[in-house]
Amino acid sequence: MRVFTFDTTLRDGTQGEAVSLSSDDKVLVAHKLDELGIDYIEGGWPGSNPKDKDFFARAKSIRFKHARLTAFGATRMARNKVEDDASVNALIEADTPVVCVFGKTWELHVRRALGITEEENLTLISDTVRYLKAHGKEVIYDAEHFFDGYLYSRDFAFRTLEAAQKAGADTLTLCDTNGGTMTNRLAEICADVRKSFEGILGIHTHNDCELAVANALAAVEQGFAHVQGCFNGYGERCGNANLTTIIANLELKMGHSTIGKDRLAHLTSAARFIAELANLPMRGDQAYVGHSAFAHKGGVHVNAVLKDSKTYEHVSPKTVGNRQRVLLSDLSGKGSILYKLKQHGLEDRLDDEARRHLLDRIKQMEFQGYELEAAEGTFELLVREALRPGMNLFEVVNYEVITRGTHTTANVTLKSQDNILTATASGNGPFNALDLALRQCLSTLYPAIANVTLTDYKVRVLEFKKGTAARVRVLIEWSDHRRSWATVGVSENVIEASWFALIDAMRLELMRLNEDDPNIQKAVEDYCWGV
Repeated sequence: MRVFTFDTTLRDGTQGEAVSLSSDDKVLVAHKLDELGIDYIEGGWPGSNPKDKDFFARAKSIRFKHARLTAFGATRMARNKVEDDASVNALIEADTPVVCVFGKTWELHVRRALGITEEENLTLISDTVRYLKAHGKEVIYDAEHFFDGYLYSRDFAFRTLEAAQKAGADTLTLCDTNGGTMTNRLAEICADVRKSFEGILGIHTHNDCELAVANALAAVEQGFAHVQGCFNGYGERCGNANLTTIIANLELKMGHSTIGKDRLAHLTSAARFIAELANLPMRGDQAYVGHSAFAHKGGVHVNAVLKDSKTYEHVSPKTVGNRQRVLLSDLSGKGSILYKLKQHGLEDRLDDEARRHLLDRIKQMEFQGYELEAAEGTFELLVREALRPGMNLFEVVNYEVITRGTHTTANVTLKSQDNILTATASGNGPFNALDLALRQCLSTLYPAIANVTLTDYKVRVLEFKKGTAARVRVLIEWSDHRRSWATVGVSENVIEASWFALIDAMRLELMRLNEDDPNIQKAVEDYCWGV
């Protein structure tokens, strides 16, 4: 069955607590959704705020290849004639081919929220839908709180759908607005509606019971051919149904057609693109598209995956544009090391003893509190040191930090190429002073080190019961304008932990700069699988 996808990330998704998209962001997201093959893109509520009004004004110049841009709004206010209702007319002025309008289904809302009779509410619905159809719009009617309204009064809930359909609504969407309906009950109600109403039926679910995706799929099983949701599950309270997961499940598990299997390979990149624009971290455990969706950590799992990926992967990660990852930690076995070396044709470069030594080093570091899953730069350094044990570009002879009030000075002494290098620098705090002093020492021999810049800095307390005496883990992200990586340091002293991460970053970059073996470069050119 062909299932139409309706994305409301730009409207319902932005109602999520941490989600904020500018007009520029919304334009970019709309283009990405169109490229992916989404059928409907709900751009916002043009009558509610200046940002959405601006977006629709800009969207008039956009020519979508596939998607139909949709404006969202409510039925007319009870005190207004439909032609005089500012909110309804804002939908017309948005100049979109599709309008999604919601109306009240639950008698509780009709009487308490609107303060009108049931018959008056039915008139609001029919008047609004008929007016929008008269202006040439495709109309999607969202029956707000439908499942709660159905349980309160099935007869009235059905009458609201009849009012919308008789007025010309093209799609009737049932909304589990509070997200509290259990899947088996939702399926029963959807089956009842399907028996009584012809045409396209839609489903809009929320995740307050963590059943939004399951509920949306249950509706499809009852013959519903229109599914609404948000990418990455963004939305108010606990979020909307995760459209990313719904699309993959419909295509790969249920045999339905949405964006098409050829476009499914772009699902992961689209999800991460939207997360980046929303300035939100991508959930690692998100199904199909998360960084951890096809990640393997335990040694037994890795050994099995090496033999046949189907042993621990329900689909091939390539089908959704993701990739398999092997995480190295104290749970790893020799197979994990061998896996990464084989990926780059270097399984013969380290013998069994060297692999065992590398694995033991990794396990010991993790025991001390290091986390190499997130510090791909530190792992890359370990691999390079194992492959080139004789390469030692510099040694730390001594370093110290002196802080008097708000003034901080660092002294660093290194030994490199039989030279003793010393530098003193003042900075905005201890770490900045150490960084400046270290770079002064190295810059005379390695001027390209200046290209390495810090992009993020995180501190995690490892032993909270010890209070301020606890060990901390410092994770630092770096960039040299060509690639990004992260290094990690652990100590009871946050400055020392930061220093360890700083030293690892500089050692790694210098090893890259001095690398003369193209095979090794190929082996470690991209360890972002460990993020």
